[in-house]
Amino acid sequence: MLRYTIDGKQRSEGLGWATEGWTLAKAQAELFRLKEAARTGEGPVTLAEQREQARRAREAERQRRTIGGLWDFYLEAHQERAGTPADKSRAKYLAGLFDSYPEDLRTGHVDALRRKIEAQGMSPQSVKHVLALLRRVLRYCEGRGLCSLPGRALLIFDLPPVDNAKTENLTHEQARALLEALDADPDQNLAAMVRLALLTGMRRGALFGLQWGDLDFRNARITLRGATAKSGKTSSIPMTDDARKVLLGVQRTESLYVFPGRNGGKRVECRRFLNRIRLRAGLPDGFRPLHGLRHTFASWLASSGVSLLQIKDLLTHGDYRSTTRYSAFFDHEQRLAASLIGEHLAQAVNAEPVTEPTGAKVVPFGGKRR
Repeated sequence: MLRYTIDGKQRSEGLGWATEGWTLAKAQAELFRLKEAARTGEGPVTLAEQREQARRAREAERQRRTIGGLWDFYLEAHQERAGTPADKSRAKYLAGLFDSYPEDLRTGHVDALRRKIEAQGMSPQSVKHVLALLRRVLRYCEGRGLCSLPGRALLIFDLPPVDNAKTENLTHEQARALLEALDADPDQNLAAMVRLALLTGMRRGALFGLQWGDLDFRNARITLRGATAKSGKTSSIPMTDDARKVLLGVQRTESLYVFPGRNGGKRVECRRFLNRIRLRAGLPDGFRPLHGLRHTFASWLASSGVSLLQIKDLLTHGDYRSTTRYSAFFDHEQRLAASLIGEHLAQAVNAEPVTEPTGAKVVPFGGKRR
């Protein structure tokens, strides 16, 4: 039993039994610690406060979540997100950290994870996606009070640089072979989905999530739902006459979705069909039909002189920089425009008058307009 005075009040608290290891010396040391806490204001000043503090620490430790637990929480909150299937695939590379606590995570752990998956032959873009997923999960859960992260001095996510300018484009001959393969396939609904990808440049997730209610045949618009959009924002694109014909040819079911998956629900994949079509059309092994057709849509428009700003709107890019990868397809038009300066130079060398637009005057360099 300890007897002591706190704030002028006498207190008596049971400390423990001798059979539990308590001795007079240990009791005196505990009494001294409590008096020091009362004098300095640091720490519990009574045994009751000390026990309550220990109880809270045990409860906090019991509720403390591992990185794996945080991933489960994040996944549950993002079931409808368009990128969730891809995140599930990437999460397997984080399994080695699932038993760790986010508070203990350091830059060295992230670097070791990066080296490990790079050694498996993963591309820089895929490595970046895995590390970005880990960072996204941790920051999401920290914002909801589920964990605490070390400061920037202790935890840095060093993402690999990625050259994202690569495009997958079909030649006209390859596109013809693809269309012939689609015409010959027994599953004409999925064939229609691939045709629509080429005609609209829609993303894979947007095609899978497309519902009949998103189609406005009267005003010729297709709504892209925010729930399936990469940006998370709802937008719309034109429904061309060719796209309209494709959509009207789709055999409608009781499902809300235009291209439903199993049991009429939202489609999650069609890999077997796409591989079958790719092989039948003789397309390259690395060509990804839906993603590649999005690139083909944009590059064909760019090479026809459509402005990058218009292509950005049609592709529903949130960042203009994502669209600039197609600027290379303006090469012919840029060469033609730049060559016009040569005509002016030739006229200057030969002292030939420059044809002026109506109402304009040609002013010599350094001269003044009269």
